Amino acid sequence: MCGIVGYVGPQSALDVVMAGLKRLEYRGYDSAGVAVLADGGLATAKRAGKLVNLDKELSEHPLPSATTGIGHTRWATHGGPTDANAHPHLDNAGRVAVVHNGIIENFAPLRAELAERGHVLGSETDTEVVAHLLAEEYSACADLAEAMRLVCGRLEGAFTLVAVHADAPDVVVGARRNSPLVVGVGEGEYFLASDVAAFIAHTRDAVELGQDQVVELRRDGVTVTAFDGTPADVRSYHVDWDASAAEKAGYASFMLKEIAEQPKAVADTLLGRIDASGTLSLDEVRIPAEVLREVGKVVVVACGTAFHAGLIAKYAIEHWTRIPCEVELASEFRYRDPILDQQTLVVAISQSGETMDTLMALRHAREQGARVLAICNTNGSTIPRESDAVLYTHAGPEVAVASTKAFLTQLVACYLVALYLAQVRGTKYGDEIRDVVRDLSGISGAVERVLDTMDPVRELARSLAGKDTVLFLGRHVGHPVALEGALKLKELAYMHAEGFAAGELKHGPIALIEEDLPVVVVVPSPRGRSVLHDKIVSNIQEIRARGARTIVIAEEGDEAVVPYADHLVRVPVTPTLLQPLVATVPLQVFACELATARGNEVDQPRNLAKSVTVE
Repeated sequence: MCGIVGYVGPQSALDVVMAGLKRLEYRGYDSAGVAVLADGGLATAKRAGKLVNLDKELSEHPLPSATTGIGHTRWATHGGPTDANAHPHLDNAGRVAVVHNGIIENFAPLRAELAERGHVLGSETDTEVVAHLLAEEYSACADLAEAMRLVCGRLEGAFTLVAVHADAPDVVVGARRNSPLVVGVGEGEYFLASDVAAFIAHTRDAVELGQDQVVELRRDGVTVTAFDGTPADVRSYHVDWDASAAEKAGYASFMLKEIAEQPKAVADTLLGRIDASGTLSLDEVRIPAEVLREVGKVVVVACGTAFHAGLIAKYAIEHWTRIPCEVELASEFRYRDPILDQQTLVVAISQSGETMDTLMALRHAREQGARVLAICNTNGSTIPRESDAVLYTHAGPEVAVASTKAFLTQLVACYLVALYLAQVRGTKYGDEIRDVVRDLSGISGAVERVLDTMDPVRELARSLAGKDTVLFLGRHVGHPVALEGALKLKELAYMHAEGFAAGELKHGPIALIEEDLPVVVVVPSPRGRSVLHDKIVSNIQEIRARGARTIVIAEEGDEAVVPYADHLVRVPVTPTLLQPLVATVPLQVFACELATARGNEVDQPRNLAKSVTVE
């Protein structure tokens, strides 16, 4: 999730880089740093915390004038957010500076090799090994691009790397594998960044780098090669939006952008948490394994969308661990005198980490002796700080008030917690956990496929803009999905929308069914829960017989629902417990498009705030 900027040209490199980092701070904001080439050497500055801390450091201790430089904003993975762990990282001689996005999976053996050769590494990061390896290779070949290619051949994982060397004063070199990096092409100046937003104020001409490529920027041009040194084909393009729209990356709203970012957000939440053998390694969960083995009850506390994620988590936790799980609205939790003890694990879910109701719930839980694990998207916020452990979702900042990618990444984090408990407690065999992890790893692509097929959903949403009410039905994990779909429509379209457990339909809600009433039905897989599938098909028949307009979300290949669906939305086949990750996406698109058709502001719905910091 880190932001990267590099520059070669006639302008002040520091000014260009800092301006770019300000536009990329959404990609990570727990530390920041810069390096410039000046007077035959490297000058650097870096500070933990937000970019304003680095700004203050630079105003108090200015760097020398320079026209070549790199910068970085970090979202911590290996090592905490400290000055020492902030990028750029240098070799022991202080001649090479490197910034990095992603994870070097084999950094541990590489670090051990370097230590044996006499290198001294001063940070906890995986990035620092690259600076030392680059220094070694450059000393042999005196070509920074070649040194980068040789180093990349030794690295495993997903990464973007950008580096400079004091002996190459007008050169910036970058490399990418499974992580974004784009070149900005100006007049006599060139830019490197993890997003075009960083340089859009200077140029709209860009070059998109491909997989496993190394780029060399000089004042007189750009050279791109594959990791093996062969010339690489690249795609040039012109950005058709200006700096004022850069933060939205060309999307009409932040919400549209954030819906589109969900495949990457899901993948980022998994990144670095699964080793080569498929074993979960949740370094942030610092509650000892022996304590987790003694947990007798799990209580999830959350509000709003996060509460719906908790409702889904209950199914996964109880199914995989056989530990009883309760899900509580955080706003009600401490007022009902809950039964908690030292064998209770409380999971507090909050996108911002500042949700006051959830914060007060976790404080009450800790007073009663319970352990608290936070699931949060905002590094260093209050809820993670006051919890015993934290699992960050790495979704990146979510600007739109109505949560989309935060919800999906909270689900992924909940699944990881459930699987980790199962792993620690031995309630699932290793191969069973690996199977689920494999399924989770494929979800990013499944979400991408859903997003590629949403045009009919948008058209349907526009056709319903004049309606007053939409109902949502679901069973099993589909019930919380229905609740979330209704919430999105309330938040964005200001419509009456309700979510129900489909089995409850005959116990009252069916009285609401009338001619042409839109009813969205989330259908469980016929493979995993066939009895529930048959029952919900009956529910669809019941509401259709009373004139409702049925909008059915069902997995590919489910033909039983076809005769009863006025509108059929297909989602990829997924295991039952993971289906919410794909079934929720059409409901997000539906709500966003319907709200837009009604003329509403989707990013800032009326009466709502992104972070609720009062009870």
